Amino acid sequence: QVQLVESGGGLVQAGGSLRLSCAAAGRTFSNNGVGWFRQAPGKKREFVAGINWTGSRTDYADSAKGRFTISRDNAKSTVYLQMNSLKPEDTAIYTCAVAASSYAAMTETFYRYWGQGTQVTVSS
Repeated sequence: QVQLVESGGGLVQAGGSLRLSCAAAGRTFSNNGVGWFRQAPGKKREFVAGINWTGSRTDYADSAKGRFTISRDNAKSTVYLQMNSLKPEDTAIYTCAVAASSYAAMTETFYRYWGQGTQVTVSS
């Protein structure tokens, strides 16, 4: 069982930055792909970014390309999501998820373990 704890969310003005962290407890996920998802009020959860187990491959939703960067530190069992140039439409609960595989994917069903999420609110 992998327990995931997200942190780093908060309230930020448009144009600002936040760095989210996803830390593992109980087991490491150094051999697993990890994804970040988000869910805005009244909307379906959507893929934001994913990273494979070595960090050599990353994927982004179109909405995140050029603004967000996913990275990982396997020694710390932590995955990060650096979010720059934030927009009000980025407001959502951001959740990390660990795949059973060594790579990441855009579909939710690919992931086995999920965190509780962290709230990101971007004011205009």
